[in-house]
Amino acid sequence: MRLNRREFLKVLGAGVVWSVARDLPTWGQSSGPKPNIILCMADDQGWGDMAYHGHPVLQTPHFDAMAAEALRFDRFYAAAPVCSPTRASVMTGRHPNRSAVFKWGHALRPQEITVAEALKTAGYVTGHFGKWHLGSVVKGSPVNPGACGFDEWLSAPNFFDNHPILSREGKAVQTQGESSEVTVNAALEFIRKHAKSSHPFLAVVWFGSPHLPHEAIERDRALYENQDRAHQHFYGEITGMDRAVGRLRRELQTLGLRDNTILWYCSDNGGLPNVGTTGGRGRKGQVYEGGLRVPALLEWPARISHHRVTNIPCNTSDIYPTLLEIAGVRMPQQPPLDGVSLVPLIEGQMGSRPQPMGFWDHPARGIRTPSKEWMGSLMKAQQAGRDVDDPSRLRRDAGEISEQYPEDRFPGHAAWLDWPWKLHRIEKNDVKFELYNLADDPQESRNVCDVQPERANTMKTQLEAWLASVARSLNGKDYG
Repeated sequence: MRLNRREFLKVLGAGVVWSVARDLPTWGQSSGPKPNIILCMADDQGWGDMAYHGHPVLQTPHFDAMAAEALRFDRFYAAAPVCSPTRASVMTGRHPNRSAVFKWGHALRPQEITVAEALKTAGYVTGHFGKWHLGSVVKGSPVNPGACGFDEWLSAPNFFDNHPILSREGKAVQTQGESSEVTVNAALEFIRKHAKSSHPFLAVVWFGSPHLPHEAIERDRALYENQDRAHQHFYGEITGMDRAVGRLRRELQTLGLRDNTILWYCSDNGGLPNVGTTGGRGRKGQVYEGGLRVPALLEWPARISHHRVTNIPCNTSDIYPTLLEIAGVRMPQQPPLDGVSLVPLIEGQMGSRPQPMGFWDHPARGIRTPSKEWMGSLMKAQQAGRDVDDPSRLRRDAGEISEQYPEDRFPGHAAWLDWPWKLHRIEKNDVKFELYNLADDPQESRNVCDVQPERANTMKTQLEAWLASVARSLNGKDYG
């Protein structure tokens, strides 16, 4: 089963949408201009790694200023506890296991409809800048940013540090500067280019910070001299990213774009062990709260006129359906979604999440994707007159569905969050369940399955129905 992306988009079967979007009323059909959209994402910043969340050491003045003016999500979740899967959820509005993006380095299937492709149908010009980690950044790949709907891109195959070699539409280029600064510089070049265009823009700005190895520049490291070396560089990288976001916000104001630009910021998974601060039990890589809760902010002055805080659970999978509703886009062959539109929340009309959210950390291995090594190799190859240094990095097999997964067994750690209740399903040699009331027990320390058997059984039925739906998608049944 192997077709290219354009062929797949033609033959996608009309699936039953798991999360049905509201009818599109005035948002996408209004006479006013559609908003510009900027999606920013950190790499490994935990929920508590923000001064505005009370961190006693970190200095994040620009994030703090944004949080004081924007919609602040205090219960925002990454769709997965590691990077590539969460990025796939932003691109598609779907749980990443539906498209086999189980762990870091797994490629997004070419069959998937991305947010860039969907928004292009509404006239958006699209750009990707920074960490990609959803396939390849090599020319000719079916899963590079260009093949996934981005008109312009300066991207890395994975996280990157200062003075990185990046891929500009497949050509390796040496950049200079602190890594977050480099990322925002590329995005601002794109934004300035299209600022006066009749077409709105989508800019996806995915930072390489604060992923290991932490290498803060001296001015940022020096702010934390009273900390040990590991924390100096970790905190310094977050401060560098904070400064870059501040510059992005200022430039939007200077260009006259701030009022009608959606600026949405979040992280890709929970906090790191040893240096990071999580939002609950566990850390990156785990389905407990510490591995999934992340900082998130949404700024859009035209529609969000004053600071608000929400504790309604929201998810990176919600980004896709929210933006499509705002832009007035409904993809007629949309496969099942897991996210919900947050337009009612933006409007101040959502009192609770309309449906539960599911998580599933499949026990697959990650795929090594060393940016610095691969981009250096690509640059040398191109200097020698070759477009590709290693054909395997094209990921031409990304659309192949060669394995069928059981639809009644779900290995790994899954969870079903129906606020305030969260049911964990952990399948190794056998299956065990844990149930927590997050309102009373935010650290998930008191398993109440035995005292809430009826609730546990109801949630078990719902979770396993959802897991079966994900497994059907994983087996290619959404693609016609």
